[in-house]
Amino acid sequence: MGNPPELYYEILHVAKDASPQGVRAAYKTLARQWHPDKHPPASRPEAEARFKAITEAYEALLDWQENRAVFAAWDEVRSRAAKKDSNVGDATPAIARARDEKAGVAGSAGPCTPAWESTKKVYSSCSNVAGGGRRAFAEFSSYVVRKAPPLECKVECTLEELCNGCKKEVRYTRDVLTKNGLITKKEVTQTIRVKPGWRKGTAVTLEGAGDERPGCLTGDAVFVITEKRHKRFKRLGDDLVLKAQVPLVTALTGWSLSFRLLGGDKFRCSFRDEVICPGYVKVVKGGGMPVAGGEKGARGDLRLKFDVVFPENLTDEQRKGLAEILGGCA
Repeated sequence: MGNPPELYYEILHVAKDASPQGVRAAYKTLARQWHPDKHPPASRPEAEARFKAITEAYEALLDWQENRAVFAAWDEVRSRAAKKDSNVGDATPAIARARDEKAGVAGSAGPCTPAWESTKKVYSSCSNVAGGGRRAFAEFSSYVVRKAPPLECKVECTLEELCNGCKKEVRYTRDVLTKNGLITKKEVTQTIRVKPGWRKGTAVTLEGAGDERPGCLTGDAVFVITEKRHKRFKRLGDDLVLKAQVPLVTALTGWSLSFRLLGGDKFRCSFRDEVICPGYVKVVKGGGMPVAGGEKGARGDLRLKFDVVFPENLTDEQRKGLAEILGGCA
């Protein structure tokens, strides 16, 4: 016996190896969601079509699973009988009749269930249609795949909010259907939970929170994280970059720098025994952004980039003094 069309699995949102219990659970959930009595007149035709498709897919898959079990049992019985006795002709008709009466297969004396008869017709039509029966299901599947386009909304966050995590109240306008089937605008508010370490471009999808269209499933609302420019720090992946200007005299003789990290902690960095040269970068391990989805406590690095500020003018006396002081330096 052939396999059911893949569309049945798509309609019920189940895997091909789903158990009968899984098929029943998926059917109950979708049937409650798409029962026509729970929908307003504007969307009731689509709900009725969807409910009909869900019911047909459920009955067909369940019948196919039951008959598959019967055929498997029949094959096992026949195999065992062949091993015990080479003359199994007398037993075969009785076993076959019992099998056919339970399965309801064509050509048997037993009754056929309506769903299985419908499924057999579907199988027959699929076998005669090129491309795996897709055209045979074109009208049927049109009720399933149609959905309003997603509605995209931007969620602007500061580096502090992306570092520590936060909740953002996002107000946006969506299209909704009135009882008369007309489209009107409605302003709604959704709360988006921003997790520590999220990056620019991270998207959060709320199913069914987007626009409504006649004859279509309600679209999704997609909230895309954007990053507000920071006055001190620049983000590179999970690392943070901080640029600091250092006067030449302190770059040569020693310097200390203090500032607050994005998490609020105060950080102090001192340079006493090292010379800060142009382009010098000091890496502070674990001073960057939290790593989203990484191990607990994992963070990027903080990179301190120093820009040494040279004097624009020097007097002759200053030049002479610098030459005497720096003359012996390698």
